Amino acid sequence: MFQNQPTTRASAAITYLEAIRAAQHKLLTDDPRVFIYGQDIADFGGAFKATKGLAKEFPGRVLDSPISEDAQVGMAIGAAIEGMRPIIEMQFADFSTCGYTQIVQHAATLHWRTGVPCPIVIRLPSGGTAGAGPFHSQSMEALYAHYPGIVVMTPATVEDAYTMLLEAVEIDDPVIFCEHKYLYYHLKADALPTVALPTGKARVARPGRDATIATYSAMVHESLACAAELAKEGWEIEVIDLRSVKPLDTDTILASVSRTGRLLAVGEAFPWGGVTAEIVARVATEGFDLLDAPPMRLNAKDTPVPYHPNLWGTHRPTATSIIAAMRRLLKA
Repeated sequence: MFQNQPTTRASAAITYLEAIRAAQHKLLTDDPRVFIYGQDIADFGGAFKATKGLAKEFPGRVLDSPISEDAQVGMAIGAAIEGMRPIIEMQFADFSTCGYTQIVQHAATLHWRTGVPCPIVIRLPSGGTAGAGPFHSQSMEALYAHYPGIVVMTPATVEDAYTMLLEAVEIDDPVIFCEHKYLYYHLKADALPTVALPTGKARVARPGRDATIATYSAMVHESLACAAELAKEGWEIEVIDLRSVKPLDTDTILASVSRTGRLLAVGEAFPWGGVTAEIVARVATEGFDLLDAPPMRLNAKDTPVPYHPNLWGTHRPTATSIIAAMRRLLKA
């Protein structure tokens, strides 16, 4: 559907969160099958105000759910079977595990078992913010990407937050839409795009020649800051924004490694069995002869996410820790 990224001018800068709200507004306007279901999303507008004002404009289509993620997803699956296109808002990505069985046992397998599509979108406010602690800061993308039948989107830009949510609702498979909470207000763009890359296609966020960083979501911006700092020393680091982790654009990663000879995979999630491990495994298997040094990965610490802002700042990868890892890689 989307091929490139020209934009239309907007009257003022739009935030990542506003782009998500705008996409939902467009979907509700354009498609009568779309409705939104979640906890406190109607009059209150949701925990992060991603649905603010939508219930008044679209009565009966932005609905408060019970405090049961299991019930939210189960209802969405039933509605999808009957031809609707539900969007489910989880208050925090962490809480989606309360609906885990519905997502991975029922939604993910429905088409495989019955031939009936299950076009539901589950929005997960993902990742950490200072002081949020272990129950409101997790990155769940690898958990859901493990299961066949689920698409996992990880938009890192305002433009992708908008266009990928539009695309998600068109997909006949269940989509996990990982929107990073830290980006909600910290990221702005001058315009909303009219077209974009399709899901499953990564983009080169910054070209380079000396090493590749493959990353996604908020870590794209930390990686770009790393590349900008190392450029002062003459190093040119290529940064690949994966955009989605299921499907994963291995071809773009391999093409980048063929140019640079070195790979650092960066993710905010826990390290064990995660997206970065999958990237390294694929490059080592399919592009071993392209490598001039062993591939590396950098993740959050293998502990629950800490509350204290100073501890949180050292728990997750930052530009500083990515620079340190990249220096080791460049010397290898």
